[in-house]
Amino acid sequence: MKVLRSLEVWKMGSINYLNALKLQEKLVSDRKTHKIPDTLLSLQHPPTYTLGKRRTDHNLLIPEPDLQKIGAELHYTQRGGDITFHGPHQAILYPIISLRDVGLGARNYVEKLELTMIELASLYGVRARAGQTGETGVWVGERKIGAIGVRISYGITSHGLAFNIDPDLNYFKHIVPCGIANKEVTSLRKETDSVLPAEEVIHEQLISCFARVLGYSNLIWKENGSILSDSVEN
Repeated sequence: MKVLRSLEVWKMGSINYLNALKLQEKLVSDRKTHKIPDTLLSLQHPPTYTLGKRRTDHNLLIPEPDLQKIGAELHYTQRGGDITFHGPHQAILYPIISLRDVGLGARNYVEKLELTMIELASLYGVRARAGQTGETGVWVGERKIGAIGVRISYGITSHGLAFNIDPDLNYFKHIVPCGIANKEVTSLRKETDSVLPAEEVIHEQLISCFARVLGYSNLIWKENGSILSDSVEN
């Protein structure tokens, strides 16, 4: 008999990066102690650059004092991966799940995140692929369309993936995206011949792809105006 696996999905809209970080930390703690089920945060950030735990500051090509002039923030994180950009018109998923419960190792989990974005791109006739040796994320030819950076603590995941729907690609000119020089960044808008639906539809399609790839058959949807403030304050 097939086990019915549930995933709680929090649709959060646009949220400040630090607030999302605090929320993830609390949810990871709650997931470790079985207070909550596997949970998926679906959101966007205001313009934000983030660095992983390797602290590759040299891949930030703009002086930190100038970030304010372009309306962006910089944050240091404990995730894997190199520098990346988050901003409007990007679909971000932060899974807070138990890898032990889903029967995955770290490498397999990253492959599932890649496949999630590859499946979404295919819905719009875009042939994406996983990164080759030395590349991270998901690519269309030699152009990067999706980034991955994860943290795993005692088998519980945080951080996750960012898929470019139609962000301002000029922000990527100020970094070496994911530490890979001489590569372009692209978006679904640039790569598809299809007319894109409302972004909320694409976010929900990305969630559905994630659930299918990871084997969740029961999605519990939550609209999250109040959940964030409650969770961060508690």
